[in-house]
Parts: sequence; structure tokens; C-alpha cells
Amino acid sequence: MSDLDLASVDGFIRVGSRNRRLPVGAVVGWLKAGWHDLTTDPVSSISYGLAIFAVSFAIVAGLFFLGLDYILFPAIAAFMVVGPLVAVGLYAKSRALERGKPVTLARMIFVRPASGAQVLFIGVILLGLALLWMRAAVIIYALFFGLRPFPGIDNLVPMLFTTDVGWAMLVAGTVVGGLFAAFSFAISAFSIPMLLDERTDAFTAMGTSISLVCNNRPVMIAWGMIVLLLTALGLATGMIGLIVVFPLLGHATWHAYKAIAVPQEIQRGARR
Repeated sequence: MSDLDLASVDGFIRVGSRNRRLPVGAVVGWLKAGWHDLTTDPVSSISYGLAIFAVSFAIVAGLFFLGLDYILFPAIAAFMVVGPLVAVGLYAKSRALERGKPVTLARMIFVRPASGAQVLFIGVILLGLALLWMRAAVIIYALFFGLRPFPGIDNLVPMLFTTDVGWAMLVAGTVVGGLFAAFSFAISAFSIPMLLDERTDAFTAMGTSISLVCNNRPVMIAWGMIVLLLTALGLATGMIGLIVVFPLLGHATWHAYKAIAVPQEIQRGARR
């Protein structure tokens, strides 16, 4: 296709695809496609997952070593916020497989997004959002328990679930955390894959991501729950499960982006 035709296709994608409605069952297809990408040249994806595990383990160990275990759970929430940015190498592998190009771990690490530094701009926004979420969690704890020192992980469950103050803090923390999670999910679900795939700016990508998520709420709520559940399972295994879970979700997210943001008939036309 000519550059003009591709521009027309791009315009159609930006305008028309926002009104698509995918069934909730589409998430199964995304996971299957993600598993296919993971098991195609699995060494690269598993190596990527190993790196995520190693960095995550080092951060958690560092928190305990420095006596900062009280921010462990906010740090886990922050990981969920920046996860889409960290997974950009997995998106790159899925795109390469889709286009029939060779896949190497080096190309997954040293990614060249079509939008260049715009990805880093969104990364700064997500990091700021993660830090703000962590600070909000500390403030909520202080509002309910005052200046009482953090009792430690071993005493956390009794403190939260056997006292009225603990239950009140859980409710408040869930509401505030839910707002942070919903906003970060909406702006990052498709913006980073989009910046990798086409030339655009960060604000357009985030706005488009919000539009796509809002116009596909049922399937995106289901997808968000799957991401949360699988990530929780990965963390519950001492983070060892992230070695497989993180690449799986990263590859599947790319296929979610292609399914919602780029209709299949447009994908086929753009390749000709």
C-alpha cells in the first residue's frame, strides 16, 4: 500500500475502532495467542521473565534489608502500574513474530519504538503515578493508625482483620487503590503497544487507550481481573511464577491491543 493509503488506514483505526465491542470470551483468545508467542523461541521470553524475577527479588530483599518492609504492598501495587512499560520487549517479540521477522533477546531489550522517546514520557508518568500511589498508601496508614510503627509482615494480618480500624483502613485503601489502578490501567493498557507500533505522541496514545478501554468495558474488566489474578499467583510463589506469568501477560497484551485497536480486516489490508 502507498503512504497515503496507510495514512487513511491509520485514520480509520483511530476513529472507527473505538466503537468496537468484543465479547468477554475474547480474553481466552488473547491468552492462547500469548502462550503461542511465549512457546515460540521460548528461551527469549523465559530469559525476559527471569530478568523480571531477579530484579523484583532484589527490590523486595532490599526493602527488608533496609527496614522498609512497610512499603512492600504499595511497591507491589507500583509494579502493577509500571508493568506495561517493562513489558515493551515482549510486545516487540510478538510484533516480530506477527511480521515473520527474527526474534532475539537483544532486540527485546534494546527496543526501538516507532514513536521514539514518547514511550519514555509515558514511563515517567507511570513512575510518578506509582510513587504517588505508594505515598497515598503511607498516608492512609497514618490516618488510621497514627504514628504507630509498622508492626511487621507477621503482625499485619491480625492488625487489619481483627480490629475495626483495620477493616476501615482496608475499605479506604481499596477504594483509593482501585481509583489509582483503574486510571493507570486505562492510560497504559494500549498506549505503550501503540507507541511501539506507530508514530504518535504520548498524550494521543493515552487518550486513545482510555477511549478503547471505556468503549470495551466488559472485556477489559475481565482482562484486568485476569492480569490481577495471574500476577497475584506469580507473586504468591515467591515471585518465581513471574518467570512465566509476566511474559505470558506481556505477549497476550499485544494481541489484546491488535484485537481492539486494529480490526483484523484492516490488519490484513495494511500487510498487502
